Parts: sequence; C-alpha cells; structure tokens
Amino acid sequence: MDGLVVVDTANVIGSVPDGWWRDRRGAAERLRDRLAGLSGAGLPPRPGVPDWATRPPVDIVMVVEGAARGVEPAGHVRVEDAPGSGDDHIVAVVADAREKGRDCLVVTADRGLRARVMDLGAQVTGPRTVRPDVSS
Repeated sequence: MDGLVVVDTANVIGSVPDGWWRDRRGAAERLRDRLAGLSGAGLPPRPGVPDWATRPPVDIVMVVEGAARGVEPAGHVRVEDAPGSGDDHIVAVVADAREKGRDCLVVTADRGLRARVMDLGAQVTGPRTVRPDVSS
C-alpha cells in the first residue's frame, strides 16, 4: 500500500441531506461499509485522485468525532475517534503519515482543512469521490 486516504467523515456524511443527523453513528457505519468496498476495489479514477489510490487495496482512515465515535473498523478501513476537533486529528494523521514518507489523499470539502493538509504535502479531493450521490 503506497499511500493513505484520510476521510473527513463528518464532512462527507454531511454532504448529502439524507437524514444522517438522526443517527450519526449509523451514517458513519454506512460510510465505513462503502469505504470498505472502495478499499478492495480502489477509488474511482477522477481528477484529483492519484493513481496509487485507484489500485487496491487502498489503506483508508476514517476520522470520526462526536456522536459518531465508536465505529468499528472494516477491511482496510481504520476508524479513529478524534479526541477533540476532527480537523485537528486529520491534520495529525496526515502529519504522521507524511513524516513516514507516505503519500496522503484527504477527502473533504472543508476549505480550511484542505489548506492545512496541503501545507503538509497531502492531496485533496471532494466527497463525491467516495459518495457519488453528492449533488455538488
């Protein structure tokens, strides 16, 4: 596994108004299951997705916060509970991976987070990469 895909779970889940707010943990589990399928197949090739992320298996980390904490891992999807800010934890995960020489792709639409991880050398892509039902 060449690189690491880091998913801003709250941002990706929140990108589709499908009632996720009624069951945040259930929404995170559904995203985890979708990501587990992608980890075994590779992310769909699209602009902004590096070639290494399209070749399975893909190592994926979901960062969860708040009521979504406690989701179990599945397949090549590791789930990390953010002890505080999800964004701060994502930055820490990326910094650690980059320190170890790993390429990183962060999935988020959050402009502030995008800037922070790009400063560390990570690439970014939007929620549509892992949630094709995202309308924007």
